[in-house]
Amino acid sequence: MSLPVPAHIRATLALGLPLIGSNLAQMSLHVSNSVMMGRYGVPELAATVLGASTFFVTFILGAGFANAVLPMVASALGRGDEAQVRRDTRMGLWLSIAYGVAVLPIFWFSGTLLGWAGQEPQVAALAQDYLRISGFGMFAALTVMVLKSYLSALGRTQVVLWSTLTALGVNVAVGFPLIFGLWGLPEMGVRGAAIASLAVQALNVLVLGIYAAFLPELRRFELFSRFWRPDWPALVQVARLGAPIGFTGLAEASLFQATALMMGWIGTVELAAHGIALEVAALSYMIHLGLASAATIRVARYHGAGLVEEMRVSAWVAIGLSCAVGVAVVGLYLGLPAQIIGLFLTDGAPDTAAIIAYGTGLLALAAAFQFGDAMQAVALGLLRALKDTRTPMIIAIISYWVVGLPTGYLLGFHVGWGGYGLWTGLVLGLGVAAAALMLRFWMRAPR
Repeated sequence: MSLPVPAHIRATLALGLPLIGSNLAQMSLHVSNSVMMGRYGVPELAATVLGASTFFVTFILGAGFANAVLPMVASALGRGDEAQVRRDTRMGLWLSIAYGVAVLPIFWFSGTLLGWAGQEPQVAALAQDYLRISGFGMFAALTVMVLKSYLSALGRTQVVLWSTLTALGVNVAVGFPLIFGLWGLPEMGVRGAAIASLAVQALNVLVLGIYAAFLPELRRFELFSRFWRPDWPALVQVARLGAPIGFTGLAEASLFQATALMMGWIGTVELAAHGIALEVAALSYMIHLGLASAATIRVARYHGAGLVEEMRVSAWVAIGLSCAVGVAVVGLYLGLPAQIIGLFLTDGAPDTAAIIAYGTGLLALAAAFQFGDAMQAVALGLLRALKDTRTPMIIAIISYWVVGLPTGYLLGFHVGWGGYGLWTGLVLGLGVAAAALMLRFWMRAPR
């Protein structure tokens, strides 16, 4: 008997709300680092931001393997194949660890690479100091992602939330005294922030690993038993599904990075307004991302079990919830833009009024791409539930880099719209991606 729609809504929220909280807490980790380093020094802040963004772009590519584990485990559970749950998760861990080893030279020689990219020598050197320590956390960060996917697919999203909140507290408790040299500890600046990040990742691995291995309800999966034994068919499957997911995430992240770079060509006020508006938009995106992950889990389980009607209804519920969030967010962006932007600024500062004025227009454009951003996130989650990642990757690359970015450049610098032109390109790119990906899902969804 089919579940009623309210039951689908409750089930999606039960999975999605802790994941949304975890996403927001993860964002707060980066914000807390910026706040601490902002009190330490401007070059150190710039280096930490540069180092963290370099780490993130590298991480987003490798996280594709972890994101592949989510639908694979959920689908295996739907089929009742518990052995495959273990196989897929283990090989996701193998691939993530191998990727962490492969990218270590990038972090170790990052000062030279950033210098080639035109960064100031002092900032590049400090960023290298940060990355030579935090780069070793790539193993742990990706392992944490795999374990989060595994536990989320099993419905254990509460522990994912609480582990991330704990990590936020540890980051501040360890980072603040190491950065500033408090309580008899040496003053380490950017190195202190890097050590805190490394400690957070190590703690997260320990907590989630112990939980996954020893929780009585999960012991039957024997996740770490004979961990050293390769499983080549499962490894190939995780790699084939995960690599396109990684490149899809990289395409979207690099679109926003390139837009920020071009905004810097226009002016300081415009770049500051862009940074604030993007931070605000990212907060709402974390909600859609949590709902998308919940949709991946539920649709993959129903797909694995062959329950086609339940799969389609749960997909519509996730889309509806994301649209409802979008309506509320658009109301805030259009109704209270000055108040929202003002939260990030100091009253009476020389450029405050100009940043608020420019940022108000950007938030109006953020409202315009709110539904595109929401729907492309949910559509990607739904397609991953069907283990369809290669064509979505191509759609994303075309939407963002063939449509969105060139349109933004032309409107911004040749038509003369400036930063508003760049953001119009974002609106168009995300809109095209959302329409194409949603069409792809409903054409692929079983009937």
